[in-house]
Amino acid sequence: MFKTLQAELLPNGTIRFLEPLPPLSGRTRRVLVTLTETQDESLPGELLSEPVLAQDWLNAEEDAAWAHLQSAA
Repeated sequence: MFKTLQAELLPNGTIRFLEPLPPLSGRTRRVLVTLTETQDESLPGELLSEPVLAQDWLNAEEDAAWAHLQSAA
């Protein structure tokens, strides 16, 4: 069974887990480590996703699809 755990990689190369490790039952385990960019937690998620959503929403096809909901001026 796979379990994903969050951790931080410290500048000295030490990995600090952000949650308790599950019991290892005395066995050696193999792990995969994926490095991600540090997320600026000062910005709310909706602001971080806005540029990605704008690519889908701000185009001529979307304008045409929603045109019937615009009120007559």
